Amino acid sequence: MTKPVIWITGASSGIGEAAAKKFSSEGFRVIISARREAELIRVQSACANPNLVKILPLDLVEIESFETKAKEAISFFGQIDIMLHNGGISQRSLIKETSLEVDRKLMEVNYFGTIALTKVLLPHFIQRKSGHFVVITSLVGKFASPYRSSYAASKHALHGFFDTLRAELFQENIHVSLVCPGFIKTEVSINALTADGTPLGSMDEAQAKGMSAEKFADKLFSVIQKKKQEVYIGGKEALAVYVKRFFPGLFSKLIRKAKVR
Repeated sequence: MTKPVIWITGASSGIGEAAAKKFSSEGFRVIISARREAELIRVQSACANPNLVKILPLDLVEIESFETKAKEAISFFGQIDIMLHNGGISQRSLIKETSLEVDRKLMEVNYFGTIALTKVLLPHFIQRKSGHFVVITSLVGKFASPYRSSYAASKHALHGFFDTLRAELFQENIHVSLVCPGFIKTEVSINALTADGTPLGSMDEAQAKGMSAEKFADKLFSVIQKKKQEVYIGGKEALAVYVKRFFPGLFSKLIRKAKVR
């Protein structure tokens, strides 16, 4: 039986790279996208079945290119079965110091880029009456923490959009999985935007001690196979979702004191 086709954004490093390797090792046909083509070539060559891994450079802010990119992606294997939205950028800055341009960039990449790509792929899923959107959000898509205001806002927005999409397209056999990572050891904090838009350039201590991207990819594979609607993957930080839900006052006190930078 031919394995499904998965299209992964943000596949040049971190979670996206680990996911590409995992799905390739499981025999899936894989399409990898990111801005850096040279890194995509490196990831392709590191996959178990590089002949079944196609490269499609893509920048999430270049929305006008998405229709063409989607057609090209479909042409590789004749279909897309799973869209893994992983591309995005993080933030490390205080609200009072952050320029509005940085706030806008976070929303443009993390939210508008993701939903725009979803909308150009949606007709393909509807026509086939089959499809699965898997969205890598964050635990801060469920709660907010200092230094991540617009990053958290962009992830909250994704939950609102994709929860709605799931409800509207249930009858079309289109599935949505929202996957919320905690601290995963990737370069996400190194590349995070600071108040003036420049990268932070260093790794958070919590990030450095976090779950490996490879272990996360193993868990992600299981989530996708089971078509789970929403999951939280990480260490003890994932418990904060439940603390906020059942003890909001306590959560407010804890998050003020948390070492989040």
